[in-house]
Amino acid sequence: MDFEIPKYLQDYLAELDDFIEKVIKPLENENDNIRFFDHRREDARTDWERGGLPNEEWEQLLHKAKRLADKAGHYRYAAPKEYGGNACGNLAMAIIREHLAVKGLGLHNDLQNEHSIVGNNVGLLLMGTYGTEQQKADWIDGLIEGTKGFAFGITEPNHGSDATHMETHAVRDGDEWVINGEKTWNTGIHKAKYDMVMARTSGKAGDGLGITAFLVPMNDPGVKIEEMLWTFNMPTDHGRVSFTNVRVPHDAIFGGEGRGLQVVQHFFNENRIRQAASSLGAAQFCINESVKYAMERKPFGKPLATNQAIQFPLVELQTQCDMMRTLIHKTAWQMDQYGAFSVSDKVSMCNYWSNRLCCEAADRAMQVHGGLGYSRHKPFEHIYRHHRRYRITEGAEEIQMRRVAGYMFGFMKQKAPKGVLENE
Repeated sequence: MDFEIPKYLQDYLAELDDFIEKVIKPLENENDNIRFFDHRREDARTDWERGGLPNEEWEQLLHKAKRLADKAGHYRYAAPKEYGGNACGNLAMAIIREHLAVKGLGLHNDLQNEHSIVGNNVGLLLMGTYGTEQQKADWIDGLIEGTKGFAFGITEPNHGSDATHMETHAVRDGDEWVINGEKTWNTGIHKAKYDMVMARTSGKAGDGLGITAFLVPMNDPGVKIEEMLWTFNMPTDHGRVSFTNVRVPHDAIFGGEGRGLQVVQHFFNENRIRQAASSLGAAQFCINESVKYAMERKPFGKPLATNQAIQFPLVELQTQCDMMRTLIHKTAWQMDQYGAFSVSDKVSMCNYWSNRLCCEAADRAMQVHGGLGYSRHKPFEHIYRHHRRYRITEGAEEIQMRRVAGYMFGFMKQKAPKGVLENE
């Protein structure tokens, strides 16, 4: 593997930087849009009168930025070529996502709701891979243009990390399926017109097979958003949803009957390496800002940077960042070469350690900046509160470590050939 970033990608990063400065930054600063990113950000983003949902102006601003990015040829950069993208692969996306996160909070990239001018459109990825021809015809354009989307109904109130024991079930009745159950932490459900609901259709609790994904319309009378869950970092787009005798046609099945869990695993593997890169970028931002401040701040007549108590913790964090970057790049490259499930243990290593590293870097940045770092006039508290989430979601770090241990001790096997799915 060549550790140099390819020239085409270096050129593209420069092109992105130019687009941010000429198009995105002016939009960020007009009409007081900066309120969504400065010390007012949590309050400005949250519609407290609607139960803590995202403010409509905030979401419209994100939508506008994405459409500008799409017009400039950036938003769908990672998408397959047949959908107008560049099919750039995991390594390129990891480098891009880190590059954008290193810049800090901004309209160019805000991970609180997976906003970025280079889209990480997981729904499009899955639809292109697992959708039927009719589903692709119905969904692809809307997914690209941001006019159509689906949330992910995986986690249940009584079952978190162990998706194989889900209680939501579906029973076939002629040409239809009847779904009953409940999902929680259903992200994006406040706006999604459909929910990708995982339900057991065969087998027994604990089986990897026998779980089916259904694309369920949210306007069905049996679907109800019971509550929106308030979180450490507001606003909330995470809902608890119930499904009572919901009838969907057989062609609502997504990814094949009984193989819904495999669809989710594909989503997790692709998204975990990209999330790791974003957390790495956010960690590097915290370190960079801390070094800069330590050079400028002069208590007791000398720069903070001359104190080993300031230097050494940042040195340790920088060392971890450099090691993490190498592992992320190598893992992403191997995924591109050998398939998304060829290095599942390395993906888990990258993900759990990078997310933990980001929280530690944000915490250290607060300490270096003192009272100012603790305030909302610096972004470190926001970074900490948001990235703390990733140590739990999409596989808690304990689950990630358990996964690595499974490969280390021979309880699980890697699937090297491309296109072969992993059954956990």
